[in-house]
Order: sequence, then structure tokens, then C-alpha cells
Amino acid sequence: MATHAGEAPTGKVPRHTEHPAAEGWTVFAAVLMIFGGIMAIFEGASAIAKDTVFINTPHYVYSFNLTGWGILHLILGILVALAGVALFTGAVWARILGVTLAGLSMIANFIWLPHFPLWAIVVIAIDAFVIWALCTSSRDLVGD
Repeated sequence: MATHAGEAPTGKVPRHTEHPAAEGWTVFAAVLMIFGGIMAIFEGASAIAKDTVFINTPHYVYSFNLTGWGILHLILGILVALAGVALFTGAVWARILGVTLAGLSMIANFIWLPHFPLWAIVVIAIDAFVIWALCTSSRDLVGD
């Protein structure tokens, strides 16, 4: 069995392998979460101010008024940005929180599609990448 320099063989098979690319994707996902959260904050503030960039769809199944959507995006944006910052700690709870909030962001932006379609599709794609990056990291999440 191969060991690293200076290590005695333990007879145990390693439960994970460290791969720099996987950790790099996690850091990139954290940066995307921070950026996406900040953009959602701006989007929420714009919706609360009843900006004219949003489309009004009168017969949509999920009908909130624009202020309600703005508050939802503002709160979700703050939480996503904070979770992105927490990912830099490397804590397992931060990864779980990141996956959960990215999933909630995907749902919110799916429902938001009629109001700002291009932005919603971009955010859904970014959230899907964030979930993938946080779930496929080579870090051992259960400990030794």
C-alpha cells in the first residue's frame, strides 16, 4: 500500500481522495452564491420599488404582487449571500445550508419566470451548478 512521505502504513483504505479541482469548484460555488445573493438583493429592492423592468402577467398561477416577490427575493438573497460566505469555513452545515438555499432559489426563480424570464433561467442554471459543486466535493463529510 502506498503511503505519503513520512507516514507509516496503517492498513486502512482511505475513505476519500483529495482532488484540488473539486475543492476549487466548491470555492467557485461559494463565490457564485455570494454574487447571486447580492444580485437577488438588488432584484428584490427593484421589485419592492416597483421598477418598470418587470413583466406583468395577469393570469399566472402563482400570483404575488411585485412587492411580495421583492421581499421574498430580498430575504432569500441575503440568506444565499451569507451561506456563500459560510462556505469558506469548510463546515458541513454550510454545505448543507448552501444546497438547501440554492434549491429554494431555484424554486423561487422558476415561479418568477414570467416576471423576468432571462434572469430567472440564468439563476436556475447557476443554482444547479452550485448544488452539483457542493454535492460532488471530495471532502469526507462523515469524518474519520
